[in-house]
Amino acid sequence: MKKNDIKIQKIVLNKKSSYEYTIEKKIEAGIVLYGWETKSIRKKKVDITRSYVEIKDKEAYISEMNISSEKSFSVNKDLNHLEKNKRSRKLLLKKNEIYFLSSLINRKGYTAVAISLYWKNNICKIEIGIGKGKKQYDKRIKIKENEWKIRKMRTLKNKFLC
Repeated sequence: MKKNDIKIQKIVLNKKSSYEYTIEKKIEAGIVLYGWETKSIRKKKVDITRSYVEIKDKEAYISEMNISSEKSFSVNKDLNHLEKNKRSRKLLLKKNEIYFLSSLINRKGYTAVAISLYWKNNICKIEIGIGKGKKQYDKRIKIKENEWKIRKMRTLKNKFLC
């Protein structure tokens, strides 16, 4: 394998994010994890469907990212089970990326959500999407468009088969 070869392996994809939000910008970030969290992520025991990014003290954190722990892992006894699974994890971003992210999040209606979690050259990365929440009628329009595409493909397929 050459130096420039990048190996990417998807862990989890948040399909709900594209349904709930119109994603305008995507950012890649690293995550600060404990050893047991890394082992659980390797076993794909992670859920990012409700996770979002928040800025505290000029640092970015991801909240509501649920990493299930195994009984064999030794973890701190003072944290209860739910707190340690859903704790806020620090994101590794540059200062200008954090500033850019916070300026977009502070606008009305915008939020930053986790889109996907993956391994990039054995380093755990998360893709963050900055988007605006969709209204109910936007979701209905998107569903109608998708159904029309499916019907159109079926009719074309049947037309060419005859």
